[in-house]
Amino acid sequence: MKRRTKIIAVAAAFLIIAGATGSAVASGEGADGVSAARTVQREAAALTGTAKLYRPAGDDITFSFDAHLAEQDRQDPMKATGTFRFSHYKGDWGGYAKVKVDCLATGGKVAVVSGVVVETDVKEFRKARVGVTVHDDAAGDRLGYTWMTADPQKDKVPPCVSGAPFEKVEEGTGDFEVTPWEFVYPTE
Repeated sequence: MKRRTKIIAVAAAFLIIAGATGSAVASGEGADGVSAARTVQREAAALTGTAKLYRPAGDDITFSFDAHLAEQDRQDPMKATGTFRFSHYKGDWGGYAKVKVDCLATGGKVAVVSGVVVETDVKEFRKARVGVTVHDDAAGDRLGYTWMTADPQKDKVPPCVSGAPFEKVEEGTGDFEVTPWEFVYPTE
């Protein structure tokens, strides 16, 4: 009888502890008593993903994005962080660039990101600011960029400026994700 009472007491204690822990988790409180909402960083805007551009001649053109605007910087898209990369190769010709993000603005499923090239093997892009526009569309992602109309060596591209998304993404390669930015308008 004593053994049965101990088993019931241990089981009851376990259920009470499990219930208390479940209540804390459900209320957004972690085991350490800190609110889970405070530990999760919500983003005001983001652009992530990789895709290849469609080129019938067989060019290998790839863009990858990892750009973010933190919630506390919601009102200032020029506080965006992250990088993006692009490369263009065909046969033994080509090059790449890595860009440090300096601005990110999104609206719906469209994102404009800009930054300064921090690594490249193409002299025209060294230390140039470039911009890219992405349209995250279920019917087929699209992309545009500043160097279609601006010379990276002599034209100064302002932050968060790019061309219309005129390029088609190769079918099956686009996995862009745009987190829409919502500007908070002053009420006074």
